[in-house]
Amino acid sequence: MGKARAAAPKRTDTKLKSKSAGASKKPAKKAGKDPNKPKRPASAFFVFMEDFREKYKKEHPNNKSVAAVGKAGGDKWKSLSEAEKAPYVAKAEKRKVEYNKNIQAYNKRLAEGTNGADEEESDKSKSEVNDDDEDEDESGEEEDDDE
Repeated sequence: MGKARAAAPKRTDTKLKSKSAGASKKPAKKAGKDPNKPKRPASAFFVFMEDFREKYKKEHPNNKSVAAVGKAGGDKWKSLSEAEKAPYVAKAEKRKVEYNKNIQAYNKRLAEGTNGADEEESDKSKSEVNDDDEDEDESGEEEDDDE
């Protein structure tokens, strides 16, 4: 019976060790964010805050607290009626439509396997190489013509 008791804790210890060993391993790193991916559009509140910050800074030029501006903006937004919020909601909807177009184009580029940054860099490198080649060709042609 003594052996049976001694064997039982060993089993649980091995289970604990295997769990802790798995937990100590770092998960695989996620791929970094793509800098070319379109940014999500601002909500109606954040569109409102863009205008509100400018007004607030004019009225309170000595205020350096971001929290105070945010708190005042939040209070003002809560006090607005639906009719007063409507222009901000409309601007936010416009931005959302534009974002949806951009994200579809972005996803299409990803599906095709091309990346906007790669295209720009490759165009730049091609143009720089072509410019150099053209300069060399022109100078080379002139030298060939002289000979």
